[in-house]
Amino acid sequence: MKICTLDDIPKNKVIDFFVSHWGSSKMVISSGIYECSELDGFAVVNEEDEIIGLITYVIKDDECEIISLDSVEEGKGIGTLLVKEVENIAVKKKCKIIKLVTTNDNLSALKFYQKRGFILSKIINNAVEEARKLKPEIPLIGNYGIPIRDEIELIKVLK
Repeated sequence: MKICTLDDIPKNKVIDFFVSHWGSSKMVISSGIYECSELDGFAVVNEEDEIIGLITYVIKDDECEIISLDSVEEGKGIGTLLVKEVENIAVKKKCKIIKLVTTNDNLSALKFYQKRGFILSKIINNAVEEARKLKPEIPLIGNYGIPIRDEIELIKVLK
């Protein structure tokens, strides 16, 4: 298992990863529309050079926003490792906060980020309905049979 920047991985491999996990490499959230294969990020690859974890982010002014985080093998520290890499970059770039958005059904993400020092900062009601206008493949029903409607912003203040 090794970590590398997305620049070190063939672009088609990154796009294929996003298509298999998100339906496309385009991410539509309340902060913008992102082509994830064009963003800065890190990946964890296994011995066969397969991506088993991937994170993307953008830095604007003094804020770092995590756009996507995926771990194929949960419970092995891959997501934590990737978040720490982004935190290190954010500190080097003198960011004051890291933020991210997840959907109301993503209880696993809410648990994961809060355990790593993130706090709930904002609920954006009906944001996913707006996002579906641009990315209709976003499902209506998500994890645990919960209707996907709202976005939840989490932040972590950096020291």
